[in-house]
Amino acid sequence: MKTENETLERKSDGIHREIHTFVLRQGHFTASERKAYEEMHDVFCIPYSEEKLDFKKIFGNENPVVIEIGFGMGKATAIIASENPQVNYLGIEVHKPGVGKLLGEIRDRSLKNLRIIEHDAMEVLKNQISDSSVAAFHIFFPDPWQKKRHFKRRLVQRPRTDLMTQKLAAGGYLYFVTDWLPYAEFGLEELSATEGLKNRYDGFAPHQEWRPETRFEQKGLDANRVISELMFEKISKEA
Repeated sequence: MKTENETLERKSDGIHREIHTFVLRQGHFTASERKAYEEMHDVFCIPYSEEKLDFKKIFGNENPVVIEIGFGMGKATAIIASENPQVNYLGIEVHKPGVGKLLGEIRDRSLKNLRIIEHDAMEVLKNQISDSSVAAFHIFFPDPWQKKRHFKRRLVQRPRTDLMTQKLAAGGYLYFVTDWLPYAEFGLEELSATEGLKNRYDGFAPHQEWRPETRFEQKGLDANRVISELMFEKISKEA
C-alpha cells in the first residue's frame, strides 16, 4: 500500500513538498464571471481554514452533503444541485473563472444548497472535513495526467482515495468519470485496492442518467474517446 510520503516530492533545495493534483493556470474572467465572483464570493464561498466545518450551521439543515472535487465551470454541479434540493453540495475548485461561473449559476438558479471552497481539495479534506461526514464524492473528468512521470499527480489513487474513504459515511459513494481509458483502468485498480471500499458493479459502472453531460464531455465524445464511469461505496466495519 502506498504511504503518505508518496504524495511528496523532493525539490532542488532538498525540501519535500506536497504533490498537487492540479496546476494553477492563469484563467480569463469574463465580465459576468468577474461580477458574480465579486458580488457572491463572500456569501457562498467558505474560507479555507484548519477547523472542521459544521455542515448543519453552513446549510441550516441536516441533509446529506456531497462533495465535488474540481467542478471546472460548474454547469453539471449547478444542474445536479437544482434537481436535488434535499441534498447539500460542496464544490472544491482552484480555478477562479470556474468559481465565478458557478457563483453566477447559484445566483441565477437561486440555489440554497450549494457552497464553494476555493482551495486545494486534499488540504480541505484533511483539515476541514470530519471523518464519516460525507454522503458522496463526485469526481468528473479530472486531469488524467497522461505522462507516466505525472501519474503521481492523479487524484484517483491511494493514499488520496484512502483519505476520501475516511471522510465518507458508511454506505456513501465515490463516483469517478473520465474520458481517458488508461486513467479509468488505473482508477479501477486503485479504488479496488482501497481498504473500506467496494465496487457497486462488476468493473465499470453504467452511465448514471442523473449526471448531466457537460461541454467537456462532449469534446471527448467528439474525439471518439470512451466515457468510463466508476462507482464505489464505503462498507461498514461490520460488513
